[in-house]
Amino acid sequence: MQYNHLEIEKKWQEFWAKNQTFKANNESEKPKYYVLDMFPYPSGAGLHVGHPLGYIASDIYARYKRHKGFNVLHPQGYDSFGLPAEQYAIQTGQHPAQTTEENIKTYRRQLDQIGFSFDWSREVRTSSPEYYKWTQWIFIQLFNSWYNKDTDKAEDISTLISVFKKEGNTTVNAVCDEEISSFSSDEWNAFSTKEQEELLLQYRLTFLSDTEVNWCPDLGTVLANDEIVNGVSERGGYPVVRKKMTQWSMRISAYAQRLLDGLETIDWPQPLKESQRNWIGRSQGAMVSFKVDSGAAKLTSEVKLSYKELEALKELRLNLSKAEAILWDELKNKKGAAKFRKKYTIGTFLVDYVCLAKNIIVEFSGKEEEAARSEFFTSEGFNFLRFTNQEVIDNVLAVVAKINNTIQFSKPIEKLESKDDATPVAVENSYKIEVFTTRPDTIFGVSFMTLAPEHELVAKITTDAQKAAVQNYITATAKRSERDRMADVKTISGAFTGAYAIHPFSGEKVQIWIGDYVLANYGTGAVMAVPCGDQRDYDFAKHFNIPIPNIFEGVDISEAAHTDKDGTKIANSDFLSGLKYKKALKLAIFEMEKRGFGYGKINYRLRDAVFSRQRYWGEPFPVYYKDGMPQMIDEKHLPIVLPEVEKYLPTEDGKPPLGNATEWAWDSRGKKVVSNEKLKNKTVFPLELNTMPGWAGSSWYFNRYMDATNSTEFASEESLEYWKEVDLYIGGSEHATGHLLYARFWQKFLFDKGIVPVDEFAKKLINQGMILGTSAFVSIFEGSFIAENDDLISTTDTKILFSKSVIDVINKNSILYYDFWNEPTINDDGIIEKYHVAEADLLKVKNLYGTLLELAKKLGFKSILWNKEVLKVRSIHADVSYVNSSDELDLEAFKNWRSEFKDAEFIIEEDGAFEVSREVEKMSKSKYNVVNPDDIVTQYGADSLRLFEMFLGPLEQAKPWNTAGISGVSSFLKKLWKLYYNEEVFEVSEEKATSEELKVLHKTIKKVEEDIENFSFNTSVSTFMIAVNGLTALNCNKREILEPLLVLLSPYAPHISEELWSQLGNKKSISTVDFPVFDAKHLVESAKNYPISFNGKMRFTLELPLDLSKEEIEKAVLENEKTIAQLEGKAPKKVIIVPGKIVNIVS
Repeated sequence: MQYNHLEIEKKWQEFWAKNQTFKANNESEKPKYYVLDMFPYPSGAGLHVGHPLGYIASDIYARYKRHKGFNVLHPQGYDSFGLPAEQYAIQTGQHPAQTTEENIKTYRRQLDQIGFSFDWSREVRTSSPEYYKWTQWIFIQLFNSWYNKDTDKAEDISTLISVFKKEGNTTVNAVCDEEISSFSSDEWNAFSTKEQEELLLQYRLTFLSDTEVNWCPDLGTVLANDEIVNGVSERGGYPVVRKKMTQWSMRISAYAQRLLDGLETIDWPQPLKESQRNWIGRSQGAMVSFKVDSGAAKLTSEVKLSYKELEALKELRLNLSKAEAILWDELKNKKGAAKFRKKYTIGTFLVDYVCLAKNIIVEFSGKEEEAARSEFFTSEGFNFLRFTNQEVIDNVLAVVAKINNTIQFSKPIEKLESKDDATPVAVENSYKIEVFTTRPDTIFGVSFMTLAPEHELVAKITTDAQKAAVQNYITATAKRSERDRMADVKTISGAFTGAYAIHPFSGEKVQIWIGDYVLANYGTGAVMAVPCGDQRDYDFAKHFNIPIPNIFEGVDISEAAHTDKDGTKIANSDFLSGLKYKKALKLAIFEMEKRGFGYGKINYRLRDAVFSRQRYWGEPFPVYYKDGMPQMIDEKHLPIVLPEVEKYLPTEDGKPPLGNATEWAWDSRGKKVVSNEKLKNKTVFPLELNTMPGWAGSSWYFNRYMDATNSTEFASEESLEYWKEVDLYIGGSEHATGHLLYARFWQKFLFDKGIVPVDEFAKKLINQGMILGTSAFVSIFEGSFIAENDDLISTTDTKILFSKSVIDVINKNSILYYDFWNEPTINDDGIIEKYHVAEADLLKVKNLYGTLLELAKKLGFKSILWNKEVLKVRSIHADVSYVNSSDELDLEAFKNWRSEFKDAEFIIEEDGAFEVSREVEKMSKSKYNVVNPDDIVTQYGADSLRLFEMFLGPLEQAKPWNTAGISGVSSFLKKLWKLYYNEEVFEVSEEKATSEELKVLHKTIKKVEEDIENFSFNTSVSTFMIAVNGLTALNCNKREILEPLLVLLSPYAPHISEELWSQLGNKKSISTVDFPVFDAKHLVESAKNYPISFNGKMRFTLELPLDLSKEEIEKAVLENEKTIAQLEGKAPKKVIIVPGKIVNIVS
């Protein structure tokens, strides 16, 4: 019986589906194991052979774990919201839901025919209302939560409201908007409902804000950074500009440190972890405030301390009294603007504690010159409190409450100027530029400042003379994405605002510029530029002739910036001069805090995530607006389903596509969506017109699989507790800073709210490599011609395409053709001698020149314009399906495919062939190098496809596809089949296996188990081939060997394994049979192949049992006929035997 893969694979796929073989149970005594693939977006193109790579790997592992006795959850679904379906709807009018449904049918068919062991009973689709009901529910949970920095977790907003009612916001330590006004409990209770809602929005984990976004006018939507390539949209290649819009945002920044810390607890690839670390971007440094120059001279009464005096302060800080230590334990955890320092000098006085940002001093009473201290502190603008030691010891919390009250409600005290100073002080400009720097030690090297073009101060500080230049620059910058701006390190551009900032230490003026390498959404949108210590600042300064002061001792900066820290001493920096990096850093921060224009800070690059999209095909927000304020729809009324619209484009007045809906208003009394015509009623309100981004549904789907059909809960507590997290997650590394970061954020939030039992959703992650396509290229002539009559240079509209080998000949002989063009009478001998043309190639070279001359005349020219350089051509992709295994293009098929080449001229080989050039690159529909798995499955079978994809190389590495190579794997399966079948007869023996057969089997068990555990699937395929070859050589057809062999192979080639398992008489599926157990005794060698030498020269080998004595070995060797022949009847003089190694006969 022949191996018929089509019949066998169809039979077992139907069996698995009918019997729900791979359905997981939420209640099992078996240990659980959850294997998950990143679910696909169902595109119209369907799968190509690169897509199943990760699915095959995860399926092998899932099947293996079932064999090892685990209750395996291996689900699949679809990330089915997305821009492509919406673009197709815009072009055709077909509803995205219909397009998506058709695409899903194609995906399901393709996935089924590859034989994956998915539990389809748990299928999810992010575009299904039954699914996005819970995405909307999570959004509501986020809206109704705030992040408490004291407990370091998200809490219900009701707890925050409770604090506001009792205490106001003075004691609240939350992640929130910057510059929130302080209010008391009385003030809170007096606020109107709208005022309270506005304040709460500044604390909620999802909130409305005016945000700089990537706006794509042609797509009518905001794009994420990873949806933009080279400044245009990834989808369609449309221009993208920066634009400020009111958007929903997620306060992911609240979780920045926890997202970093969590990376230490999960087994994910190091490069991916590093990508997330860089994206989160934790850095330690200082916030520094630069005042914008208003022309006023600054007066100061600062007292500078020497370094030795500052070192002495350290000793005082280490030896606190009991009361001092108790109070410091309470104050030291305050952060940001409420941060306290201990043992600081204010003027000439040493104070116990000071909050420089709020100008508050806390002292223990009883110090000398207390009246003088009070007068001086008041003159310097400080509020101060004094407590006795006993007050602190008896009730430190009451003391801290008084301090908090002062922080919150104290009014600033105007600093008194010296009575002796008759010089009037001008009113200072209130504009300040806040910057974060990781190198406050280099602050004396600041020679200019750079603001992001979008920075709010740009319009306020730009002088009239510079307004036109600045506006032109802002307009140009708006056309570039943030990612493009960050990646472009070569282009230097900027514009001077005409304004200056005042250096906070030296008082000198520094220029204020704008530059696109500074981003408004990163940090503060401003940088203090230190050109001597930063290469980008250095290049900027050189380009615009800005001074570059050198603040590094003994360092040459004439050619480049000095970026090293270690071992470098600071110079030309006042009190920092002579100090190394670490000491200078600490002292700089100390002085900034002391003088009140800066403070030490930990900063994160991670920005809050924009959560609104101006699209139709996405999750609707469960939000309506009352008096302009967002209101959540009660969860019992979810889902809020996408409305029908006539057009999928934005409205004529610029509203998102949902603005086209005629029934998109919320009846707050009837609790339902109603016609927009009812908006005139007092109880009917407009619904949110934006939809959620693509990452919303994918940020929690792994939890839904645990209880996918639950209509009353996100997932039951029991199912979440049982499955807990994904044990193995496989997907692409391109999602490192998108899906994988957002999913970790949502998981931590859900954990904080007690909804899920763990705060990391996936224990282990593997990034599969990419299967690359081998693209085909044709070359189009882009050179010129010489006109027939006037020798003028001209071009033609006729397309001329050159075969690859023709181009190779031309480029190799370009100088000859150039000379031949100038002197057509060069004889053959001259060509061979001067141009080193082989005699065998001479005719071909000359004929090709003649062909090109004839082509030129055919097109109405004298000849091609030759030069001594290579032929000027441009390469374009050709569809690989029109190219044969010899790289020859089917010209008729190509012409029919690309109508613009129907009348083209093709310069072909002498044998009539047209050869394409080849290049390995990403497999993509746009590159016409896609190989359809349907064709492979039809010709070779799903088992061959599965084995071949694993055989291509290590899972994590990229590897090129070569269809020709799959025939070897197909042959292997046919050879396997023949172990069980003798021609047409199934023939498996019940005889006991030999030691050699058992050795082959157990070597295979050991290697395959190790390979699967280490995800080295490629070497397992080689092991199977070796095993089958070995068993074939042994003529093995014994059940004792062949039955466990099928279980080993089953995860890789499940269809043929199921079929042969069934033929062996087994009634149940092979999928849950115990994995064979390795027995080391079968690998213990019982015999040795001895090299038999005569006078030191090896003549033959002889296999003997290892347990023979020396005497028995000698007897066996001497009696062997080959030994007798070698000795020729002579008696040996000596026989040297080393048991288990050698035998040497001396004759």
